[in-house]
Amino acid sequence: MTKTAAIVGGGVIGGGWAARFLLNGWDVRVFDPDPEAQRKMDEALTNARRAMPGLVDVAMPAEGVMSFHTTIEEAVTGAEWIQESVPERLDIKHKTLAEIQAACLASAVIGSSTSGFKPSELQDGAANPGQIMVCHPFNPVYLMPLIEVVPSPSTNAAHVTKAKETLTSLGMYPLQVRKEIDAHIADRFLEAVWREALWLVKDGVATTEEIDNAIRYGFGIRWAQMGLFDTYRTAGGEAGMRHFMAQFGPALKWPWTKLMDVPEFTDELVDLIAGQSDAQSGHMSIADMLRIRDNNLVAMMRALKAQDFGAGALMNAHEQHLRAQIGLDARVADIADVSQPLVTVRRTVPLDWTDYNGHMNEAKYLQAFGDATDRFMEMIGCDAAYIATGGSYFTAETHIRHVDEAHAGAVIEVRTQVLMGQGKKMHLWHEMYEADRLLATGEHFLLHVSLASRKPCDPSAEIVSALERVAVAHAALPNPEGAGRAVGQRP
Repeated sequence: MTKTAAIVGGGVIGGGWAARFLLNGWDVRVFDPDPEAQRKMDEALTNARRAMPGLVDVAMPAEGVMSFHTTIEEAVTGAEWIQESVPERLDIKHKTLAEIQAACLASAVIGSSTSGFKPSELQDGAANPGQIMVCHPFNPVYLMPLIEVVPSPSTNAAHVTKAKETLTSLGMYPLQVRKEIDAHIADRFLEAVWREALWLVKDGVATTEEIDNAIRYGFGIRWAQMGLFDTYRTAGGEAGMRHFMAQFGPALKWPWTKLMDVPEFTDELVDLIAGQSDAQSGHMSIADMLRIRDNNLVAMMRALKAQDFGAGALMNAHEQHLRAQIGLDARVADIADVSQPLVTVRRTVPLDWTDYNGHMNEAKYLQAFGDATDRFMEMIGCDAAYIATGGSYFTAETHIRHVDEAHAGAVIEVRTQVLMGQGKKMHLWHEMYEADRLLATGEHFLLHVSLASRKPCDPSAEIVSALERVAVAHAALPNPEGAGRAVGQRP
């Protein structure tokens, strides 16, 4: 059954929330009195549809349905999740939350995107304070996984648990803040860095571009994967954090920063910073910068995903959740009917799989077919646990035919047929489709080997049984056109 989220306030943050829910298969209802709301939402969705599927190597669920509504009551009625993202004024938030609670389900989670207000301030005067909490995201919401979940003592614990489970299912990381505090956790760091940056510009120490370069060429890269404390732990050498604290602790007494002082926001300071920012990035439109930002975020998070580290570990967990939803985690023993080619890959072509021609490059066809072979190996029992015992399949021969183009954002599916599965030998035929359009074929011949001797050997009885079951069933299928062809041969 499709779930429904309501988005109240459709600006940059509200649009990001809508995209995160929509692309994870939720229906989304939007209320925003701005006559430009739908146009702005559509722009956010265009960016999200382009970038977000590239975070995982499996297809996202079928996109939900988004609708726009003229009243809060109409938007929130029946919704399981309601996200408030109206302007940062407490009177506006109180009025909005009152209208929401007058019409919503008592079981619904009401999350506020506020970056500054505490949940107890939002709950003041509320009819049902227990269902209101802060769920503070980071822009772009459709890519950045962190959500600061901030309850107050009045927030219902069951609602907090439900909120965290829902956010996790969306591929996000719900960080529950232990105590109410102004600006929560992350923005307190950002505010401190922002103050220092303003002073450095005002005092003529650095320009906006030089400060950005200090971050993106230096500690920003380390923070992206390790955060603050792990970064300093490694800086302490073999002795770790204790040595770092002993070595650098005294520096905390030195008057390095101006964190307790705020430069006056004069017209001169605003003009100085805005002028430097224009000189730094004025050659690009904001739309261009957003696309570049999303490209970079996806590429960095995919690099972390390959290492199963930081935000990448979160993406891998979400991917396993998505695989289970569409049955891509099943084993042969779990499948009642194996008489047809088995779906071994279903994923979206990510941004970094395309080349200068704008379509998927040759190496990525091989990767997709390699992933299909790996998945089939898992299906018959040759998984990581089995490989750790000393046996695996090695590819002895590969043939790929490129039939048609695939572009970024295309949902591709690989269907795998067993041409032979006997003893040490496994012969697989893969066909890659976008819907019903054949894109490529891949033919793999593999031998089971001992990882100790690197010589062919018989697989386990369980693997032999699973492989032979599929091979016997697939023997009734017609021999694929193109199987066994030499290079350059075409029908």
